[in-house]
Amino acid sequence: MSKKSVYLETSFISYLTNRRSRDLIVAAHQQITSAWWEDKRYNYDLVVSEVVIDEIKRGDSEASFERQIKIEGLPILQLQPNVLSLAELILQKCFLPVKALPDALHMALSAVNGIDYIITWNFKHMANVDKEYAIVNACEEQGYRAPLICTPLEFMGGETEDE
Repeated sequence: MSKKSVYLETSFISYLTNRRSRDLIVAAHQQITSAWWEDKRYNYDLVVSEVVIDEIKRGDSEASFERQIKIEGLPILQLQPNVLSLAELILQKCFLPVKALPDALHMALSAVNGIDYIITWNFKHMANVDKEYAIVNACEEQGYRAPLICTPLEFMGGETEDE
């Protein structure tokens, strides 16, 4: 059987490459992210997008370089008109501000391209049970299956169903 697909959202890549935080929760998230990267990534077909590339290029040039190295060689999903219309519907249904457009684009890109999972540490707009129904509803309204939005921790409990 083919592998399930995982969209690496920007926060995942940042947690993977940032210096270890002194904040215990952030440091734990960084450790979990590293463990997922080392132990689980080979079980999935990984993808990123133009949006991720744009976001990881921001900030400190050395940190940006480290983020870009981690995703080197991964397939890059491209923006298309149907992605933007779905992202706008997600913003509307989730009552998200316009500044959350990149987050809506991550979700729309994944849905339009049939990606199974989004892996993220973004709890505000993405891995948020209060937004889940609206995201699923928006995707279905436009004829797409919504990806499952998960943190790396949710992947650590067991093996994929195909194993």
